[in-house]
Amino acid sequence: MHISQIYVAVCIVVLAIVAVLVFLVGKERKELRLTPLAGLAFGFIVAGLFFGDNRFIGYGLLGAGIFLAVIDIFRRSKSK
Repeated sequence: MHISQIYVAVCIVVLAIVAVLVFLVGKERKELRLTPLAGLAFGFIVAGLFFGDNRFIGYGLLGAGIFLAVIDIFRRSKSK
């Protein structure tokens, strides 16, 4: 197993732990729940990290995720 594969495996485990913690703590505070658009943006960003070997696809997915996150930020700020 190469060092890069170990690094990716550790990152996946850490992301899973963070997701579980957010899920458990998120039940108490409903105003901070993840919107479907933010979840999709998060998925694009994670996919961009996985496909980082191919720069065109990786950067494209990262850009799409950031774009969706910015749209979600604007939509949430207008609703308040």
